[in-house]
Amino acid sequence: MAKPSISKKLVSCVILDLDGTLLNTDGVVSEILKGFLGKYGKQWDGREAQKIIGKTPLEAAAAVVEEYGLPCGNDEFLAELNPVFSAQLCNIKPLPGANRLLKHLSGHGVPMALASNSPRGNIESKISYHQGWKDYFSVIIGGDEVTAGKPSPEIFLEAAKRLNREPSSCLVIEDSIPGVTAGKAAGMEVVAVPSVPKQTHLYTPADEVINSLLDLQPEKWGLPPFQDWIEGTLPTEPWYIGGPVIKGFGRGSKVLGIPTANLSTKGHWSLLSEHPSGVYFGWAGLSTRGVYKMVMSIGWNPYFNNTEKTIEPWLLHEFNEDFYGEELRLVIVGYIRPEVNFSSLESLIAKIQEDRRIAERALDLPVYSKHKDDPYLISPLHSESNHS
Repeated sequence: MAKPSISKKLVSCVILDLDGTLLNTDGVVSEILKGFLGKYGKQWDGREAQKIIGKTPLEAAAAVVEEYGLPCGNDEFLAELNPVFSAQLCNIKPLPGANRLLKHLSGHGVPMALASNSPRGNIESKISYHQGWKDYFSVIIGGDEVTAGKPSPEIFLEAAKRLNREPSSCLVIEDSIPGVTAGKAAGMEVVAVPSVPKQTHLYTPADEVINSLLDLQPEKWGLPPFQDWIEGTLPTEPWYIGGPVIKGFGRGSKVLGIPTANLSTKGHWSLLSEHPSGVYFGWAGLSTRGVYKMVMSIGWNPYFNNTEKTIEPWLLHEFNEDFYGEELRLVIVGYIRPEVNFSSLESLIAKIQEDRRIAERALDLPVYSKHKDDPYLISPLHSESNHS
């Protein structure tokens, strides 16, 4: 991954993309396409997502119609999908780190623009569901306000003009390849936050590629640094996940010497798409045994090259026996680092042990220890729905 050197150009404003960068629009779009394609006896394959990310609505429609050989025109496709999509706008959640970033930049008086290939009215509707977002941006510009959308640089150059800034003093944050291409063509600094997993190698034109907004370091670009990391950890809004412990790949104990208590990913698809891969920590409740400290990885484990995103919690306690089938409840309260690849098994094990030490120490801090008493950890099964 491209790492900016300390001598990077300093910027004075930030231009952000919306869908897939600040909002988890892809999750809602996938759900809608699943239902829509089902009517034609077709199955939406998440892997096709990269063909529509960063495109204008009409280009995305054309890509889906062609890919699946649908018996309808692009306009007809859009006309049928738009009302369904509009009804779902209120359900689109901010991506992890989005609110934090916007509040931070706004609080330090950094001018921000929103530049998206979506039509302007559509952008306004989406952000109306998120408190304060409209006020964060001094400029909002949609794909219908320029002659060509991304990958043309026009939308970013127009944003710089309206911000009254030189293109070279703008930092673009983008999730798509068309967006990265547009930002570089506009002569701007570009940070890519790829929304398609395992596609990082396609983003080499960007000045930096990061795993999620949680990993952005504004100081690399001459912007005020975040001050919210505590002893190597970042507090997050608590999130909840639970289920019976299943047999994993059999490598935790055997290969790594680390007994993980794996959870099935079935039924947790939207949670997994919402949270970036990486190392998190929190509290684990086993219905018959009690509550324990826990560190976990979510992701593809590039060293083992998983084909699926997995959830692998490690309960920081010595158990005398396995507990497959027991109900495990997790409250995740903080983030440690993005998922990375390792050149050797030794370096992977060393990093996992370091993650454990960081989590163990952090969970004694009041900001995290207060969650140990969360009723979800030991409540009966039927309360699951309260936290889904």
